[in-house]
Amino acid sequence: MATSLITSEVPFDQTGKHTGFLRVPHSVTTSAYGWLPIPICVIQNGTGPTLLITAGNHGDEYEGQIAVTKLIQTLEADDIHGRLILLPTANAPAAEAGTRTSPIDDGNLNRSFPGDPAGTPTQMIAHYIEEVLLPLCDYAVDLHSGGTSLHYPATLLHGPAHTPEEEAGLTLLVDAFDLPYAWVFTGGGGRQSTARTAMGAANRKGVINVMAELGGGGTITPDILADTERGLRRILHALNMLANYQPNAPRGTRALNAQGSIFAYDTGLLELLKDTGDPVTHGDTVALIHDPATPWRAPIPVTSPYEGIVLAKRHLTQVKRGDAIVQIAKDAP
Repeated sequence: MATSLITSEVPFDQTGKHTGFLRVPHSVTTSAYGWLPIPICVIQNGTGPTLLITAGNHGDEYEGQIAVTKLIQTLEADDIHGRLILLPTANAPAAEAGTRTSPIDDGNLNRSFPGDPAGTPTQMIAHYIEEVLLPLCDYAVDLHSGGTSLHYPATLLHGPAHTPEEEAGLTLLVDAFDLPYAWVFTGGGGRQSTARTAMGAANRKGVINVMAELGGGGTITPDILADTERGLRRILHALNMLANYQPNAPRGTRALNAQGSIFAYDTGLLELLKDTGDPVTHGDTVALIHDPATPWRAPIPVTSPYEGIVLAKRHLTQVKRGDAIVQIAKDAP
């Protein structure tokens, strides 16, 4: 096992259900020998693959945190074949604060891989996930949402396959999760990945993995949460890890390639004219930016340089130059 200053209260090689904390050392004025708690659950029984499910990579993304918490509450060792590692709040300080980045070091965990075993708390967590947890795994699922500023429909994300084994594994995960949309990356991935994300970390370790964007806006969308819970159990069943689960009929997934984001170039209040899933053509006005401080001024139109559909939209009404308003994708070939 790789050298890390983080210690685990739970074993990774014992049959049963084990819950506790990863202890991230954190010495501060009020706690000289203190540690930051990262909740973890390991459920192991019999033979089978190892699956890591993480949420709370960004602290203001909630569907995944709740869905993984429910798995911890409802699954027992007798339910599982193989090993299931669950991290409901991977960047626990950010999750506690309800912020995208950690209030301790301003660290964005999903931009911190491969991390640093002796770095800031966020860097230490990234290193532990990449160098300690992922080498134990065959599969990984990282659950996100649009966070405070964006909202996504239930969307799976994955990169291209580089081997027949990865192709089969990705197909299994995509079909099992059975979300309405799949955002398919057309390049990158593989063991040579330089991405600083959890997906990049899993690729570097040869772990077949997907990510998901599940709602957002700093709140919970009940339908998307239900899709998330259903999808995770369908994945466990597809991997032969949850034999007693009976999945219902698949609904089908629309595969998309992202075209790009459309940004604000003005400050004001955003009036979106398009919703997620709406078609967009080149030159369409997707939003208006109003300036109530100068109410006699006409609103500024924001037009699309892309053609496709709206994959994500801004949740917050106030905008300034550089804020992403919508993300456009088109059907994958």
